[in-house]
Parts: sequence; structure tokens; C-alpha cells
Amino acid sequence: MNLDIDILQKKLCSLMCAQIKIRQKNSKLAQIETPFFFADGDPYLIYLKEMPTGIMRLTDMGHTMMHLSYDNDIHKFREGTREKIFDQIKAETSVNEMQGEFYIDTQIENLGYNIFRIGQALTKVNDLTLLNRARAESTFYDDLQERLFKIVGEENLVKDYYYDGMDNSKDYPIDYKIDGKHSPLFVFGIPNRDKARLTTITLERLTRVNPDFESLLIFSDQATLPKQDLARLSNIGGEMIASLDAESDLNRKLLKRMSINL
Repeated sequence: MNLDIDILQKKLCSLMCAQIKIRQKNSKLAQIETPFFFADGDPYLIYLKEMPTGIMRLTDMGHTMMHLSYDNDIHKFREGTREKIFDQIKAETSVNEMQGEFYIDTQIENLGYNIFRIGQALTKVNDLTLLNRARAESTFYDDLQERLFKIVGEENLVKDYYYDGMDNSKDYPIDYKIDGKHSPLFVFGIPNRDKARLTTITLERLTRVNPDFESLLIFSDQATLPKQDLARLSNIGGEMIASLDAESDLNRKLLKRMSINL
């Protein structure tokens, strides 16, 4: 390497220092401006205050969660898979959280390092909101179950149902069984191509042994499936819901087929 590392180090430090500014808010509180921003362009709000013990505290004073709550249900951060990811973020970054406030207590000599560490934590928490729209596969089933419980009621669902009349039924699970008005209703959640193919096989096997059932196929995003896989599934499957965001459609099709009135 032909670069002078010492010169590069000084240049890098000067550039990074230019991105970090401290502004006095009052006698006990200063705001730290950083190059970290939310997706809408608003900056992260990070503050510095001196604690009674003389230690310094970097804190967002609850601003991050408040900002995200405008467009997201932040209560979901503490449920299911999202809660596990949320706890993992705090553990990985050593950031504390209390009632929605993220903070790090630090010695003055570690202040620079911890500014970037809390910035990293807030960025990862911000990224949790992407799960709401993109609906990552790890949260799809959490969201599906929550929606079904809300519409049908937990007591009216049999989760991970196996049809005993089918050979090797344990290899072909049915996500949910609901007592239908005329026949059982089998509900399948489909977040990806692999699950679409397994559902096609399961429905084909069910039809061979007992065609007296209905099926409801609920997709994470139907538009992302390959056309051939969707066509095969359409030929054997029943009603379809293109995504969990189609709440009224899902509600109508479920209640129409239930054996009881809620």
C-alpha cells in the first residue's frame, strides 16, 4: 500500500469529526448532531447529559420510538419474532432501553465510540419497521396467526393440523383447520415459493383421499411467486388472499365459511 497511514488517519479523523457536532441545549443537556437519519430524512436525536455519579449518558430520550410510532405499530416490537430481534439488537450493541428510551452510560474517553454504537442500535431498530411492509418470512406466520386469532378466535382454530386419512400425514402439515359450514376449512400460509410447492402437493394428496374440504390460501405477497408455481397452486387450491394487507377480503372469506356466527 502506497498510502501514508498516518496522513490517512488524520484526514479520516478530521472528516468524521466534521460530521459530529455538539450543541448546548441547557445547563444539563447537550444535543449531538450525527450523520444518522431516518428514512424520511429526519435526523436521529441523540443527547448527552451528565449523571449524578459523574458518568455521561448518551440517550435518544425516547424520540426514536416516538418517531417510528407515527407510521408503525411499535407494540409489535415486543411480540413474537420481532421481540427476539429487538432483544438481540440491544444485546449486540450493549444499549439499554427503558420505556422506549435508548441510552448508553459512558466514560468521557469512550464517548466517540459509544456515539457510533448508539447510532448503530437506533439504525437496527429503525430497520425493524421494514418487516411491516416487506413482511420477512420469519414474521409472516406471527402476523398470520395474529390476524386469524383476531377474526376467528383462537378457540376456533386447530394449529398444525394433520389429516389422519392421508399416508405420511406428518410430512404434510396443514397450518390451520377451522370447522366450516359444510366441510372442514384448511388454511395455508404461503410466504415463499417452497411453501407454495409444498401446499400444492399437500392439496393434491388431500384431494385423492377425501375431496370433501375447502382451502384458503393466504400469501405474504402473491405477486412475488413464479407464474408456474402459482398456476399449479391455483389449479388445485381454493380461495386465495393475495396478501395479509387485504384485511377486509380475508375477514369476509373466513367468516363466510365458518360453521358458527361470531
